[in-house]
Amino acid sequence: MGRADVSLGEAGGKAEQRAEQLTRAARPWIERLARFGYAAKGVVYVIVGALAAFGAVEGGEEPTDSRGALTQIVRQPYGRVLLGVVAAGLAAYALWRLVQAFRDTEDKGTSWKGLAVRFGYGCIGVVYAGLGYSAVQLILGHGAGKGSDQQSREWTALFFALPLGRLLVGLAGLSVVGFGLYQCYKAFTAKFCKKWKRHEMSERARPLATRAGQVGLVSRGVVFGIVGIFLVQAALRARAEEARGLSGALRALEQQPYGPYVLGAVALGLVAYGLYMFVEARYRRMRID
Repeated sequence: MGRADVSLGEAGGKAEQRAEQLTRAARPWIERLARFGYAAKGVVYVIVGALAAFGAVEGGEEPTDSRGALTQIVRQPYGRVLLGVVAAGLAAYALWRLVQAFRDTEDKGTSWKGLAVRFGYGCIGVVYAGLGYSAVQLILGHGAGKGSDQQSREWTALFFALPLGRLLVGLAGLSVVGFGLYQCYKAFTAKFCKKWKRHEMSERARPLATRAGQVGLVSRGVVFGIVGIFLVQAALRARAEEARGLSGALRALEQQPYGPYVLGAVALGLVAYGLYMFVEARYRRMRID
């Protein structure tokens, strides 16, 4: 081995050590940002669920989605300030999801399954980065952008234009349905509790937090399942306009027999999911290598 090879090896080792030092130095900040992000996500879900529940009881406005929740925040006293805090939290949550994807904080590994899960983390990060951008647009007075229904239809139409587009949309729909079922599975097993610092929780808080997580995950699973079914239906009929997002899924529930009661139950479940996010913000164990 020549001197050049030795020098390159030493330089690479120093760079790796420096990267590790920077990572260790950033860990406290990354954890704080992650907790802040979970709390911001919880705020959005509480507002979406509360608005849907109110609409189910009063028969007023149609159910809204995440961008509709941001619009409601900005309409409140000091709304721009409050929305600025939420926007920062959503950006922090997006960053945390990207850290999960690239640093493998959940030990998913490099198998095809692990890489798929990590890719999912990255996609969630991109989605919440977009939601944070919408919040900034609202603060600047430019509107929240397109709603979830319109976005779903536009993306579906875009995929239809690709080779095997209908197949891709159908597979995407089945994946969303599968994700919804997985949310229900998480609720049934309550394995999410293992990620909490349970020793820091009171005896009374533990079962309440667990029930909030279970109810919230089931409601979220129902909503995602409906979104996925609409995607599959759009693929089968080659009609992009049949795709729906969060608000469309909630409206579909409202249109069923006993719809207001069903919508009210799912809406309260989404509020519970928001509360579950607050628990994650406070008690989740985080490992950042």
